[in-house]
Amino acid sequence: MDSQQWTVYIDGSAFPNPGRMQIGGIAYAPDGSAHRFSQALAAHGCNNEAEALAAIHALQWLQAQHAQQVLLHTDNSILAEQLGRAQPKRIERLAAVYARARTLLAQFDEVQVQWIPRHKNATADALARGAAPAGS
Repeated sequence: MDSQQWTVYIDGSAFPNPGRMQIGGIAYAPDGSAHRFSQALAAHGCNNEAEALAAIHALQWLQAQHAQQVLLHTDNSILAEQLGRAQPKRIERLAAVYARARTLLAQFDEVQVQWIPRHKNATADALARGAAPAGS
């Protein structure tokens, strides 16, 4: 990927788990500018569903920005597997939301989905919990 790459960190939460879902994330444009989102969802679900919905929200927003090259970071290993592998193990209860996210991924020229440890996803984690991240 080159200088046209958008770098995105996403997270989703459910409280309790399952419970009320919230999503958050931050996208860094190729010019270095940062764009944040934090949104409580009306639906209830589990943290894995919230994480997938955060990815969908970010990917739809990136489409509107005409992004074509995306590096998507998540601290959810299940989401990374579902979006990063050609033939992931099917999770029936969440199959539709993962399929929706994969459909969006296919609309970009280049996409890489990368798992990162939670401590490297602090800003997106704070946004997914509705808190303003410290120092950002």
